[in-house]
Order: sequence, then structure tokens, then C-alpha cells
Amino acid sequence: MCAEFMPRPSRPKTHVVAVVALDGVNPFDLAIPCEVFGRARRVDGTAPYRVRVCGVARTVDAGAFHVQTAHDLRGLGAADTIVVPGIEDPSVPPPHALLGRLRTAAARGVRIASICSGAFVLAAAGLLDGRRATTHWLAAAELARRHPAIDVDPNVLYVDAGQILTSAGAAAGMDLCLHIVRRDHGAAVAAAGARLAVMPLERAGGQAQFIVHREPTTDGASLAPLLAWLDEHHAEPLSLADLARQAAMSSRSLSRRFREQTGATPAQWIVRCRVRRAQHLLETSPLPVERVGADVGFGSPATFRARFQRLVGTSPQSYRRSFRGAQRA
Repeated sequence: MCAEFMPRPSRPKTHVVAVVALDGVNPFDLAIPCEVFGRARRVDGTAPYRVRVCGVARTVDAGAFHVQTAHDLRGLGAADTIVVPGIEDPSVPPPHALLGRLRTAAARGVRIASICSGAFVLAAAGLLDGRRATTHWLAAAELARRHPAIDVDPNVLYVDAGQILTSAGAAAGMDLCLHIVRRDHGAAVAAAGARLAVMPLERAGGQAQFIVHREPTTDGASLAPLLAWLDEHHAEPLSLADLARQAAMSSRSLSRRFREQTGATPAQWIVRCRVRRAQHLLETSPLPVERVGADVGFGSPATFRARFQRLVGTSPQSYRRSFRGAQRA
């Protein structure tokens, strides 16, 4: 067959992410999905997402400034994912037009996510009834009081309930958006996004959102150097004593400070580091699954499969088939 008549390979579909802007929107929450999805790139360098900001009006009051939106609420009709950022005053009823658009989108299977107090908008639309959801810990009790049909979990960074996802405040919104990218395109693409945002990809949805951060000290209490060292040495057989020696503190002090500064134990952090690295290798290398588990630091194939299944929700082999197939497509 002549080359000019050869069928051209189809390009992957661009996923439309619509970010809702309404009066009182939190500017930081509004910017998070725009940055994470807007800067995401597939392994071949193409952009998997097209981001559009859809306002309840062309000019939206964002507190310290006003936002000029390129799209109105009709833009939600073409969205594959809708993100509702946090709002300054959750007691203000959301516009009926927005609630109707969200219900229509949910009925046709659109993925809908909220950041921080954006959960109040999803709740007002009835999209969280009978579901587990979260919001900023300061507002969780009020969300539960107003909407008793929602199973409000105030302790987690985000909740992935399938079609509907909710997150806590501030950086937890970035955790959620990176989680969505990882769900769509795998750990390698999400890790690249995390590096651009200078965010750890190891923060999982079940991690506690409320962490007591003590005042900065001059006694070397920050775990940043240790976390950077762990990123390079996570495949080694590390014990709590090994980590304590590296951090130059007692095991008891390290455990306490690790929980305070990361919301996880050292062992949990290391396992998540290993699993994320395994995801990357499963997507990008031809190494056998058993070799991947050994290379990232798991002592046996059975342990690797169990830890991977628990964190990712599927087996390493199934994960590889899924994301290798998506890349070939």
C-alpha cells in the first residue's frame, strides 16, 4: 500500500477539565487545577488535558481581585471533568443555574471534584448524599450538620468515590489533582507534575489532613533533608534505627517528628515511596514484575504484590497491562 494511503494513527483524545469560578472563589483553589492539569504532559510530550475556566458571570469576584472568565456555565456541557474550588463563605447559597448544570453533568457520567469548601456546592446539588466525602477540617462539622446524608470524614486529604471526588483545603487540592492525573495517565506523568509543583507524590488520600506544625526551630528538627535522602535510598533495607542515625536523633524523637511533619510513620512513607517508584518502572520499563519489586526494595514478590494491591487497588501485572495499553493507544 502506498504510504500516502496508509491510515494515520489516531491521536489520543484531549480531556476537557472545566474549573468553576463563582463569586467568593478562593484564588489559590482556582489556580491549582489550572496549573496541575494545564501543565501535565504525556510521555510523548503531548498535553492530555485542555483546561477552561467557566464563570457564573464573565467577571467573578475573587476577593483581592476580579477574574475575567473566557467561558460561562455553558462550557460545563463539554467537560469530561469538572472541578469546583473552595469558596470564601460556604453559607452563601450557590447559584441555581450552577447546581442544575452540575446535576446534569453528573447524570451523564462526568467526573466531578471539589477542593476545600467547594464540597458545600456539591452537597447543595445533592451529589454527595449517601457518599463519603471530605472538606477542610474547620468546615467538616458544618458540612455534616447541614447535610446529614453525607458521610463526612474530616481526617483525610481527599476521598475518591469514583465519579465524585472531594478534598481538604490548600495543598490537599493539589494532592487530589495529582491523584486524578495518576489515575488517568499513571505514576510517571503524575510524578512529572509533582516535580513541577515541588510536591511529594507520596501523600495519599488516607493521610491525615490536620498535622500540627510546630514553630521553626534551629536544632535541625526539619525532616526535609531526611525525606530527600529517603527518596534516593528507599530501596535499601532501612530500619527505624537507620533513619534515626541519618537524622541524628533518637528513634522516639524521629517517630514523633515524622508524624508531626508528614502525617505518616516512617514505614508508611517508605512503602509509598517504593510503590510509586514501582508504578513508574511498570509503566516505562520491560523489567519483570518480580524484578521491579526487588529493585524498589521489597523483600519478596508476595510482599510487593500485597503492598501494591493495598495502595493502588490492583495487582502490579494488571497495572502494567492497563497503563502500557493506554500508552500504546
